[in-house]
Amino acid sequence: MRTSRAGRLPAARLVAYSAPSLVTSVAALPMALFVPAFYSDDLGVPLAAVGGAIAASRLLDVVTDPLIGTLSDRLRLPLGRRKPWMILGLPIFLVSLWKIFVPGDDATATSLLGWSAALYLGFTMIDLPHKAWGAELSTDYDERSRIAGFREALSTFGQVLLLAALVLLAMQGIEDAAVQLRSIAVVILVALPVLVLVCLAFVEEREPEVVRREERSHFAGLMIVARNPAFARMVGCVLFFVSGVAIQGTLHRLVLADVMLDEGRFPVMILCENLATLAAVPIWLRVSVRFGKPQALMGAALWIALWSVPLAYLREGDTATLVALVVLRGSSFASILFLANSIAADVVDVDTLESGEQRSGLFFAVWGMTIKLSLALGVVLGTALPAGAGYDPSADLVADEIQTRLMAIYGWVPAVLMTIGALCLRGFPITRERHAEVRARIDAGVAEGPGTP
Repeated sequence: MRTSRAGRLPAARLVAYSAPSLVTSVAALPMALFVPAFYSDDLGVPLAAVGGAIAASRLLDVVTDPLIGTLSDRLRLPLGRRKPWMILGLPIFLVSLWKIFVPGDDATATSLLGWSAALYLGFTMIDLPHKAWGAELSTDYDERSRIAGFREALSTFGQVLLLAALVLLAMQGIEDAAVQLRSIAVVILVALPVLVLVCLAFVEEREPEVVRREERSHFAGLMIVARNPAFARMVGCVLFFVSGVAIQGTLHRLVLADVMLDEGRFPVMILCENLATLAAVPIWLRVSVRFGKPQALMGAALWIALWSVPLAYLREGDTATLVALVVLRGSSFASILFLANSIAADVVDVDTLESGEQRSGLFFAVWGMTIKLSLALGVVLGTALPAGAGYDPSADLVADEIQTRLMAIYGWVPAVLMTIGALCLRGFPITRERHAEVRARIDAGVAEGPGTP
C-alpha cells in the first residue's frame, strides 16, 4: 500500500485518534436497533410517533451542522480547530443520552423528540470535527482509507463489545430492554470522557492548507460545495445506502419478535453481524486499493442488496437462515462507511483547489447532515411503511398477510435502495489519477503561499 507524504501513520496513533468512535458507536447502535422497539413495545408510544420524533429531531442539523463545520474551520483556538468542539459537545451528548436511554415512566414522543435533538447536537459537536480532523491527517489516496478503516473498525469493535455484553446478560436471563439500555448508558458515561481525552492528548492537528486567501460569505462557500459534481454523486449514493441499512436496522428486532417468534436471538444475530463486518474490513480495504474506492463501494452496496432479497421470503422457523443472511449482508457495513468517508476526503481536496482553503469542517458538516437525514429517513420508512401495511408491534398475533408485507419491506425495499445508490457511483469523477493531479496542484499552491492565482 502506498504511504502518505507524511509517512504511513503508526497504528498506535490511529488507535488513539479512533478511540472516541469505540463508544460513540455504542450509542448510535441502540438509537437504531433498540430505542424504536423499546419506546413502542415497552413504553407504549405509537411506533409511527417514535419514528416521526426521531426523524424530526434531525431537522436542527440543517442549521447546526454547517454552522459548527464552518466555525471549526475558521476559529483558531488554543487547542486547535477541531479539539475544542469535541470537548464542548461531550456533556451535551452524555446528558441527553441518559435521558433517552433511562426515560422514566412518563416518556412521550415529545420528550423523545427534544432529547434526541440534543443528543444529535452533542454527537455533531464530537463526530463532525473528529471526521474532518481524520481527513486532514494524511493527503494520500490509500492512506485515507486506512485512517477511515481504523476508525470504523474500532467503531464496529465497540458495537461487538456491546452486543457480547448483551448476550451475556441474556444468558443470565436478563432480557429486559430497560435494564439493557441503562447498562449501556452507564458504560458510555464512564468510558467516553476517557477515550476523548486519549484522542486529544496523543494526536496532533495539522496546519490547514491554504492555496489562496479569498474572503467569501458562508452562503457562497456552500454554493461551491453544492456545485461540486463528485459531492452531488456522494450525497445521492449515501442517501440510498444509509436509509436502506437503517430500514433493516429498525426492523431487525420486530421481525424476530413477530415473524420468527424468536426475539431472544436478537443480540446474538447483531453480534455475529458485527463480527463479520469487522473481519471483512481488511478485505474491502484491499479491494479498494486494487480496483479503486468508488468501485469497491459499489461492490459493497450490491453485496448488501444481493443478500437482502431472500429475507423477504423467510417465516417462523427460519431464524437460522435469517441470522446467516444478516451476517452475510452485514460483512460490508463498515466498508461502506470507511470507503464513503475516504472518498469524501478526496472530494474535499477538489473543493480546496476551487475554494482556495481547506474547508473539511464545512464539507463534513454537509456530509454528516446527509448521513443523519438519511438515517432519519430510514427510521421513518422502517416505521411508517410497516404501519401503513397494517403492522402493529403491540398486537398479540400478526396475520400471515401482514407478515408478508412486513418482510417485503424488510428485504426488497433496502435491496432496491442499495442498487440505486450503487448506480450513482458509475463513472465517478475522482479516480486515483485525478486525485494525484489535484494534490499536485494543491501542493504547488501551498508551497507558493496564499495569494497564488
